[in-house]
Amino acid sequence: MSTSEHGRNGSPVTMRDVAKVAGVSVATVSHVVNDKAGARIGDDARRRVQEAVIELGYRPNALAKTLSQGTSRFIGLVADAIATTPFAGQIIHGAQDEAWKHGYVLLVANTDGNEAAENEAIAMMLEHQVHGILYSTWYHREIQVPEALHQTDTVLVDCFAAGNVLPAVVPDEEQGGRTATEELLAAGHRRIAFINTTTPSPAQTGRLAGYRSALEAAGIEFDESLVFPAAPEQEGGYAATSALLESKATAVFCHNDRVAMGLYDGLREHGLRIPEDIAVMGFDNQDVIAAHLRPTLSTVALPHYELGAAGVRLLLGLEPAPESGPQLIACPPVLRHSI
Repeated sequence: MSTSEHGRNGSPVTMRDVAKVAGVSVATVSHVVNDKAGARIGDDARRRVQEAVIELGYRPNALAKTLSQGTSRFIGLVADAIATTPFAGQIIHGAQDEAWKHGYVLLVANTDGNEAAENEAIAMMLEHQVHGILYSTWYHREIQVPEALHQTDTVLVDCFAAGNVLPAVVPDEEQGGRTATEELLAAGHRRIAFINTTTPSPAQTGRLAGYRSALEAAGIEFDESLVFPAAPEQEGGYAATSALLESKATAVFCHNDRVAMGLYDGLREHGLRIPEDIAVMGFDNQDVIAAHLRPTLSTVALPHYELGAAGVRLLLGLEPAPESGPQLIACPPVLRHSI
């Protein structure tokens, strides 16, 4: 390799170096270098890229040449924190297994919510001509889509964008709330409380809607006094204990497993037994909590593995994206010993 193929610091010249000199995006450089059909690149931008390529001595490597021929077998996954969140990390596992099943390799970038790191990760994936990108958050929420994601096929996982501007896969929060309540109804309970989060989110509204739907289907009138707002943490469940007991509910559906864990402590302090005196249902299926409480906690699972797998199938065109709204993934019950 000649010295002109290296930057001033001796490192190989990359598409990002060319983009910086030409004053364009990495995607634009990629389109020009690979002569991508249909790319709408202005004559001036194309000229500047070509001049920067000559000036820097940029040479696409063998991998880049292969990718430019449309044979990329990489799928990118950009995540804010799921790689460091044990139960949400199943999104990576599901996406990886599904990608491998169809002959693709998953490239993962965990950004910890750092915008600069996120932009760098997306640029690097575009430079490597990934087949497409999965963009995932560690909890279900609405996001502002990074502009660079519009430069390649993208599927949002465990998040969604206003206006359904990109296909998305998310948990079916309403179905999950309905399922949790139906399990308590099936155990013979009629006076069922709900400890809901104070944090505005799709989970807050969806799980409440599911709770109300299950009660209505069972012929039980919704009683707002049986809905208790709480911080979505152990402390929130503990703090709700006294008000819950005053309500004379025989069963309670908790917004998540952490809330249920705090409620366990509060009920124990009041000398009550689970499920003999009151049944408890959680949500999330955080195995480090639900499987290790005593008694073990019945709950509803967030389908993280299937979210990742479904995201890959959407990206590869193996399943059609819904015409309106995200694709909803069912949240199954995990029954243990608390109801």
